[in-house]
Amino acid sequence: MKIDILSLFPEMFKGPLTQSIVGKASEKGLLQIDVTDFRDYTTNKQRHVDDTPYGGGAGMLLQAQPIFDALDAVEEKNGGLGRVILLDPAGRKFDQKVAEELSKEEHLTFICGHYEGYDERIRTKVTDEISLGDFVLTGGELGAMVVIDATVRLLPEVLGNAESAVGDSFSTGLLEYPQYTRPADFRGMKVPEVLTSGNHQKIAEWRNKEALRRTYLRRPDLLENYPLSKQEEKWLREFKTRGVADE
Repeated sequence: MKIDILSLFPEMFKGPLTQSIVGKASEKGLLQIDVTDFRDYTTNKQRHVDDTPYGGGAGMLLQAQPIFDALDAVEEKNGGLGRVILLDPAGRKFDQKVAEELSKEEHLTFICGHYEGYDERIRTKVTDEISLGDFVLTGGELGAMVVIDATVRLLPEVLGNAESAVGDSFSTGLLEYPQYTRPADFRGMKVPEVLTSGNHQKIAEWRNKEALRRTYLRRPDLLENYPLSKQEEKWLREFKTRGVADE
């Protein structure tokens, strides 16, 4: 996958995107990330990339010219831009389904804004507007990093175990089931016996039930559109009748 990022603060990406899973993906040649400082493309002698909005109002807006010219340069270099993503509070709320969708693309281009917003004409170059949620950050850089991290880990061969991404919270529609590692007894807190039984069918059933229990307890809204199996319907009735923390 190729990822291009347009930002006024390219240094912000040097640490996070060279570490952990994303960094390893780059080392393996599965990912290439380039960051462009679109201030380098301004025609303003003082290197300004913002200006006051027509009609008045508080704050400054990013001008169209530097971003358009930076996108043109990226497009010429790569033979295209792929999906062009604008990090914006008004955008589509980012979730696991969006990450899965983006992970199927060969090329993504992120535009990270600052100040009070963008010249509206910038949106004509955008294919996707994405928001992390109902809050405002000082810029789009942190949002871009989150989207990139969540997307890159879904690329084939990026994770050491391909099953890891499949069982993640939200990938199945449920939160992830509880997990344990050694020792089996830590300060009197014991690992559920089923997990040490070696019976893979019972382990799979336990995990499914506990994922459903945790989702019902913590994020019941996720169950509104989740297609319950007959067994899961039975467990859900059990939770409602006996309580979710009985076992």
